[in-house]
Amino acid sequence: MTAAQSLERAEAGERTESPVLEVVVPVHNEEHSLPRAIETLTAHLAAMPWSWRVTIADNASTDRTAEVARELARRHERVRVVRLPLKGRGRALRWVWSRSDAQVVAYTDVDLSTDLNALLPLVAPLVSGHSDIAIGTRLSRGARVTRGPRREVISRGYNALLRTTLGARFSDAQCGFKAVRREVAAELLPLVEDETWFFDTELLVLAERAGLRIHEVPVDWVDDPDSRVDVWRTALDDLRGIRRLAWASLRGRLPVAEVAARLGRAAGRGNPASQLVLFGIVGGLSTLAYLIVFAALRSVTGDQAANLAAILLTALGNTATNRRLTFGIQGPGRVRHHLQALGTLGLGLAVTSGTLVLLDRAGAGAATELVVLAAANLAVGVGRFAAMRWWIFARRDRVPEPVADGTAGLGAARAPAPGGVVRSR
Repeated sequence: MTAAQSLERAEAGERTESPVLEVVVPVHNEEHSLPRAIETLTAHLAAMPWSWRVTIADNASTDRTAEVARELARRHERVRVVRLPLKGRGRALRWVWSRSDAQVVAYTDVDLSTDLNALLPLVAPLVSGHSDIAIGTRLSRGARVTRGPRREVISRGYNALLRTTLGARFSDAQCGFKAVRREVAAELLPLVEDETWFFDTELLVLAERAGLRIHEVPVDWVDDPDSRVDVWRTALDDLRGIRRLAWASLRGRLPVAEVAARLGRAAGRGNPASQLVLFGIVGGLSTLAYLIVFAALRSVTGDQAANLAAILLTALGNTATNRRLTFGIQGPGRVRHHLQALGTLGLGLAVTSGTLVLLDRAGAGAATELVVLAAANLAVGVGRFAAMRWWIFARRDRVPEPVADGTAGLGAARAPAPGGVVRSR
């Protein structure tokens, strides 16, 4: 029997119409917490201005969670149950979200640590078409958080790590309170590999790289003292996920440009700080290669010819490496990019050639010559980075967004979002 065939749905929870909003509550062995969570959530949703559905996603519970969930579904017309044979919050969200017929899909943790008063400002920008993804954040101005110092340090440290390693600009990856437009979920979910806690982070990184708009809502959040999350094991899994995403990004294996094109967005150019770090690494290796080539040729061809040959050889490798790794460019345009990059060599050649003339007149030794040339090349590198980011590899292929047609679909008019913080991409 397949995983799909083994799913159990409560008869009272079968969907009858397409709602605007579907909220998923992933659970594993939560027979005691689930009734309060569903009663509170449904009461809150009843006051919302849209049609809605709640789906309890039971992740292979071994206690009475499945029975309790079915009873809740029988009691509430708009509650249904999905039972999966394997654990994993990401797995549960992927299953329900990818099969949902709602305009917006969301989830909240069963402990309801996040105050549900943030649900309306979370969902409204997605229903209006203003944003693509919305997240609750505990780490931006306006959030009110009650939790111990250990979890506070871990949370802030994790998100700081995401900013430095993956260039993330969203403030809180792991708050269990998120919503996504269905069209966006359909594009991103097939790209997300993780099935557990890193699912959220991976989804957000891919969305950001695809140029999608992420709406942030400061939330009131109280730590659940009975939480069964293994913080240290989760942290290790997250570190593995970060390493996998960073490696995929370096190899150009994140197909976010295609997602951006299909959704009518321009793929993000990435965080300039992260790009500068990668550019610096590539530039350092290029400078080393330049010095090696120059030192090998100068005794044969002379200083000027050796300088020209070293610049040309290393520039080709530098452009190709930065194109793919630093700026994430693949596909057509290689010849144009190389020609544009070679055009910037005029400045580098003028600076280094002039430096050589001055050094020769000053009677500088070979060691001094190499040191000064290395410094000159590094200075020219700053100009090359600016040219690559804002000229050579600048994204000019934005796909126009569909004209508003009066619906709440992908091309709907973008109304102002009520409350929250919007990170524009």
